[in-house]
Amino acid sequence: MNALQWLILTRHGESTGNLAYQAVHGTDAEEAGIPERDADVPLSGTGRAQAAKLGRWLAALPEDERPTLVVSSPYLRALDTAETALARTSYAAPDGLRIRVDERLRDREQGILQDLTALGVKNRFPAEADRLHRLGKFYYRPPGGESWADLALRLRSFYRDLQADAPGGRALVVAHDAIVVMTRYLVEELTEREVMEIEKEPIANASVTRWRHDGSGLAADCYNDCGHLTAAGPAASTGRR
Repeated sequence: MNALQWLILTRHGESTGNLAYQAVHGTDAEEAGIPERDADVPLSGTGRAQAAKLGRWLAALPEDERPTLVVSSPYLRALDTAETALARTSYAAPDGLRIRVDERLRDREQGILQDLTALGVKNRFPAEADRLHRLGKFYYRPPGGESWADLALRLRSFYRDLQADAPGGRALVVAHDAIVVMTRYLVEELTEREVMEIEKEPIANASVTRWRHDGSGLAADCYNDCGHLTAAGPAASTGRR
């Protein structure tokens, strides 16, 4: 990603799917009970407020740090976050920045394990739970789904295209927690062990992670930063999905 001046990532605001997983956490539920397909899970009311706060942070950025292009996951919760945030800035649409959608930024696909809790996986697919334990999270691929390594492959393709399309640009990417974590894996050239240790810290909804070109490459500016959210109002949710 050395062709970019700034790379800014944010996770979508809190979604109704986050709330569903929080509601069953610590119980004997085997499913989160999310009625929509993953691509259609919407923001919660808190998520919309978080997206607006993100927008106010974007609006206050110095001119030489403002994004020159915005790319979003096609999933509703991410796209709504991007649209809500940019609507709070003076440099976005209708006459400024447009949001590009790229399917390579979608969330990691869970396959047959979609909507299941850890207990649900253990009870319904014990062989898969054993295989996950044996292979480790990074390389384990659920039937019909993706491993973290698979996610890295599609992100390498996305960032190659992004650099070619916007050399010297300042890119804002609005996506999901797994995208933020694996982007750090790619930018900072981490090992499997390092990135899986980092992944243990949940990426907060509407948090900001940034890298800035320091003359030789992209250098970390902040990771999973929620300062723009906690200045007023409740802290961001860290529920998965």
